[in-house]
Amino acid sequence: MQLLIVEDDTTIATGLEYALQGEGFTTVLCQNVTAGKRAIETTDFDLCLLDVTLPDGTGYELCKQIREKSNCPVIFLTALEDEVNVVMGLDMGADDYITKPFRLRELISRIHSVLRRYQKPQEALSGYTIGQIRVNMQEAKVYKMNREVALTALEYRLLLTFIQNEGQVLSRAQLLEGIWDVAGDFVNDNTLTVYIKRIRDKLEDDPQKPQIIKTVRGLGYKLGD
Repeated sequence: MQLLIVEDDTTIATGLEYALQGEGFTTVLCQNVTAGKRAIETTDFDLCLLDVTLPDGTGYELCKQIREKSNCPVIFLTALEDEVNVVMGLDMGADDYITKPFRLRELISRIHSVLRRYQKPQEALSGYTIGQIRVNMQEAKVYKMNREVALTALEYRLLLTFIQNEGQVLSRAQLLEGIWDVAGDFVNDNTLTVYIKRIRDKLEDDPQKPQIIKTVRGLGYKLGD
């Protein structure tokens, strides 16, 4: 698997390359937005690690370019003071973030977790239908009665977590893990309730009596019967 690393701190970048190559990954290292854009244009990566703050721009620009081209997983590397701002990147479609300074083993674990989510059978990536709801996973679009429903990146990822575990009761902790791999500050237990309510409001005929995402009292939620 080929990973793109865009990081301007030479010490961090060297450590990342060494650790990831030791895990069997092939790496391409860029130290600014300009070089990162060239790499994205010419190479299909399996995952991208993007620093948020770069000498000639931000990782957000690169994330936007990646999303215009493919569904390649993206993980942001961010300084602690940038952590609030990374929400914008997550809403753009990034898969995770990790704050500096970080432990290499934790980052590698996050990478493997994100990659596992993307390594689904090809037939499972084409589409999904439940009732009047249709999900086109190749285009990352959701339709109700053939009308497109606008979901945020977080809402869409939460819906995918349900789809990938259809019929199974998922605890709130499992749902949080499905979104972030490791529960972070941006999506906590209370925020999860808000996102489930938003999805129900958009997809259910009667959000007060949900038939798609059902509550299993004392255990969690499940999609379908």
